[in-house]
Amino acid sequence: MPDHAGLTDTHLHLWDLSGGGYGWLAGAPEGLRRDVRWEDVAPQLAAVGVRRLVLVQADDTRTDTLAMQAAAERIEAGTIRGGSGGVERVDVVAWLPLDDPHEVAQLLDDPAAMHRVVGVRHLVHDDPDPGFLDRATVRRSLQLLAARGLPLDVPDAYPRHLRQATRVAREVPGLVVVLDHLAKPPFGDAAAMRQWEEQLREAAEVPTVVAKVSGLSTSGLGPGPGDVARVLEVALDAFGAQRLMFGSDWPIAPVPLDLRSGVQELLDAVDALEEPARSQLRQRTAEGVYRRVEGQTTSR
Repeated sequence: MPDHAGLTDTHLHLWDLSGGGYGWLAGAPEGLRRDVRWEDVAPQLAAVGVRRLVLVQADDTRTDTLAMQAAAERIEAGTIRGGSGGVERVDVVAWLPLDDPHEVAQLLDDPAAMHRVVGVRHLVHDDPDPGFLDRATVRRSLQLLAARGLPLDVPDAYPRHLRQATRVAREVPGLVVVLDHLAKPPFGDAAAMRQWEEQLREAAEVPTVVAKVSGLSTSGLGPGPGDVARVLEVALDAFGAQRLMFGSDWPIAPVPLDLRSGVQELLDAVDALEEPARSQLRQRTAEGVYRRVEGQTTSR
């Protein structure tokens, strides 16, 4: 049995539908259209040895971010139902109103608002404006993030936003751009896969772009035999292990809420790497990318 001790999961979602929001779930598989809770995943994370966790926003609201911050505090303290699940540290990739740089500046200066926040994300793939990241207001907010050392996660970037995300990384000095899910390779479409690889390699030419090897099991038409290993090989060649990190994307998986159905093939591929690449993907890249801002403390 491979040893996953010290594994960092950089991409996990929790949500509570009682307060509304999460409109994108209307088009999601039925198994996801329910509350997803810590106790559902805690034993699954323990089984693969996750020690650090990054909760990632799934709704463009402060309510979602506040819920993640509260859950992170309780998970790390072990006071949540299901206990800590062996997780020793929990951080948050939050939503901020990037189209309002004045409010972003206020939130960045608010220690409570930024508690445990190690990154920022907006659901650009669901935003009706395909040029969201190019808005002048958003660019000013991204400059504020760069000044604070906070990375920007970009979800599901291919094909709508991959080149745009690359341009943003070039034009906002110091901003770390994180391509979630390797920008979503379009498995099952050979021509699109060639274009994805070309654009991914263009992104990798910008040294402040990094990528999560995550969410691959639900990408495109779904990976065929050897596809996960192949895209990992492409990513390693383009970025190097020092700019890649593992994420589960739980609860999104071929079998909703089943962690192993979404990550087992990927974990096997990562375990097959030699050191130091294996450790980079499992934890070390995340340590460098997702850092608590100066002065943040935990409850422990």
